[in-house]
Amino acid sequence: MQVEIVNISGKKTAKKVDLIDSIFNAEPNDHCIYLDVKQHLANSRQGTHKSKERAEIARTTKKLKRQKGTGGARAGSMKSPLFVGGGRAFGPRPRDYSFKLNKKVKALARISALTYKAKENAITVLEDFSFEAPKTKNYIDLIKNLNLSDKKTLLILGGANKNVYLSSRNLHGTKVINASDINTYDILHAENVILAESSVKVIETILNK
Repeated sequence: MQVEIVNISGKKTAKKVDLIDSIFNAEPNDHCIYLDVKQHLANSRQGTHKSKERAEIARTTKKLKRQKGTGGARAGSMKSPLFVGGGRAFGPRPRDYSFKLNKKVKALARISALTYKAKENAITVLEDFSFEAPKTKNYIDLIKNLNLSDKKTLLILGGANKNVYLSSRNLHGTKVINASDINTYDILHAENVILAESSVKVIETILNK
């Protein structure tokens, strides 16, 4: 599939790039996408939630009332979860939510996500560029020139570019990553994926193993 390359002014250049079918026109696998997104979100969880159980709170252990004759249920320590201020029964404890996923499953998930974007015509290939200094206005102008101001965008660069990254950091609905860091969640979360010209080869190298 051939796609025309545009420059930062939003105008078409004389160049075209081939997006290979094995990555951008493959048979999507929805279950792999589900697993990869699930792992991404699970790995992002901090897992530091904690509530005190009855053995951990500081309250009196004196018996509240006599065992029999009150007409109510038996009651001992004020630490019981039945009382206001008592310990939490089966409360959350710190844990690690991450889990393993095979490399081939993750690769197929990313290929499936890129295929969906290609079918939706939601991929733009941008000529390689750089900013002289970090400036948010430059990135805003770039998105405007591509007619993507009202959309969530993901810009994938071929390599690290600090000025471009810093220029986009404060903008809502935009994200800039390197081609070596692409993941299924970011691709699907964006309404339009912008591929820097040099990133195409990097993506092919990573996903065509």
